[in-house]
Amino acid sequence: MDGACAGGARNVATPQRIWTGFHERIATVRSMPAERVLRAIAGVLALVGIGVAAYITVVEAGGGSPQCLAGGHGCETVANSSYSHIAGVNVAVFGIVGYVLLALCALAPGDVSRIAGVAASMVGFGFSAYLTYLELFVIDAICQWCVASAVLMTLLLIVNGLRAFGYLGAELVSSPRPAHADEV
Repeated sequence: MDGACAGGARNVATPQRIWTGFHERIATVRSMPAERVLRAIAGVLALVGIGVAAYITVVEAGGGSPQCLAGGHGCETVANSSYSHIAGVNVAVFGIVGYVLLALCALAPGDVSRIAGVAASMVGFGFSAYLTYLELFVIDAICQWCVASAVLMTLLLIVNGLRAFGYLGAELVSSPRPAHADEV
C-alpha cells in the first residue's frame, strides 16, 4: 500500500504538520487582548492611582497622615519619615503626575503613547520599588496606601508592556501599501 486506506489518505504526523499544529497552539495561547481593552485597563488603573496618590497628598497637606485601613500606625510612620518628601514635595505629588501621564498615554493611540506608557510605567515601577525598599528595610513600617500604589504601578507596567510589545508598529503593518513605486 502507498499509505492510503480504503477510506482515504491516512493522517500521518510529518514534521511539518507537527510544527504547524504546535505553532497554531502557541498562537492561540499568545493571543492578545485588543489594544482598546489594554488601553481601557491602563486608564482605569491610572485613575485609581490618581485617587490613591491624591488621598495621600490631601491628607498630608491638611496636617495629618493617611489612615491605615487595617489599623496600625504604618502609614503615619511612613508619612512622617524624612523619605516622604523630595525637595520639600510629598512623593505622592510625583505619583499624581506619573498617574496623570499614564492616563494620558492610555487615552492616546499610536506608537508614541505605547512607548511613553512603557517608559513612564517603568520609571513609576522603579520608584515604587525604591520606596518599598525604604519601607521594609529603612523606615521599618508599611503604608497600605503605598503598597496599593506599588501594586497599581506594577499592573500598569504589565499592561503597558503588553500593549507596547503586542502592538508596537501595528500602524505600519496595517497601513495599505502602494501597488507601484510611482504611487509613493
